[in-house]
Amino acid sequence: MGELTHLNELGQARMVEVGHKDVTSREAVARGEVVMRPETLKLILSGQIRKGEVFGVARVAGIMAAKHTPDLIPLCHPLMITGVDVQFSPDLEHNKVEIEARARTTGQTGVEMEALTAVSVAALTIYDMCKAVDREMVIGAVRLMYKSGGKSGVFEREKDM
Repeated sequence: MGELTHLNELGQARMVEVGHKDVTSREAVARGEVVMRPETLKLILSGQIRKGEVFGVARVAGIMAAKHTPDLIPLCHPLMITGVDVQFSPDLEHNKVEIEARARTTGQTGVEMEALTAVSVAALTIYDMCKAVDREMVIGAVRLMYKSGGKSGVFEREKDM
């Protein structure tokens, strides 16, 4: 386990200096889920949520969130993101929607926070769009699945939840 790089020698928060790092292609994949009542998932899949097309709106919200990550997470660097994809996988057996976000950049620091933020905001958007019919939805299991690029190389979660 490495040191906490967002703290200076006095233990105070700081933005990490990345100017000396090599520019490399970087990618991160994050996942999360929204668990809901079976009826809610059926309404989403049949396009009967009154606020509109849930996955389309949540996809755009996730992409926008990835682009605004440094506005939300105080010590994140602004990045030139080269791509963000947000996908949804309904799971009728477990009454949930799995969310996956993939973020890419070419730069001096990684895009893990952007992928995690995209998943989180997409999940919150699903909640917002469906709360009129189901206030008991649960957002959870937001986690980094994969990251590549940079000095630390590849991280791949060995076992999914």
